[in-house]
Amino acid sequence: MKDRELDINSPSPESGEEKAAAEEASRDEAEAKRLATELEDMRQTLVRHQADFANFRKRAEKENREAGQRATARVIEQLIPVIDSFEHALAAHREAEYEGYRKGFELIYKQLLDNLARLGAQRMEPLGQPFDPHLHQAVDRTETTDHPDGTVLEVFQPGYVYHGRVLRPAMVRVAVHSGAASNKFAN
Repeated sequence: MKDRELDINSPSPESGEEKAAAEEASRDEAEAKRLATELEDMRQTLVRHQADFANFRKRAEKENREAGQRATARVIEQLIPVIDSFEHALAAHREAEYEGYRKGFELIYKQLLDNLARLGAQRMEPLGQPFDPHLHQAVDRTETTDHPDGTVLEVFQPGYVYHGRVLRPAMVRVAVHSGAASNKFAN
């Protein structure tokens, strides 16, 4: 019986090994939790970096596209006076002896306008439209009751728009009803 008591009270080699194994398992479990947390943090960081890079790429593409449009707009702005010169030349020579030259100029003129249209430039045709100070420059006004107040009656110089941006406003004559301006300011 004494031997049994000794066995019960004395630490057995198996219980020491079990404790060591349990401690090691506990350390391994803590290490696994730490590594899992670290892995999740790294995943979140990677997702944030991927989103940041995607946003950067989109912003850079947009800035490049806008820079290209600004450069194209500058070229178109420089070509508008050339178009005006073509129009003046075509209007000046209507005589029969200039008919051959005139047809050649008209073809070149049409080609120039077509190419500008392909680039995205649009010629404004405001005749008969309501006056818009964002698109038109009123250089004259005519009192009349034949047309609604604020209607464009004549275009002195056409305007041009490129992707919603006014390159040159149209210079126009606008209809004004007599007394309409004073009535607008009276109210």
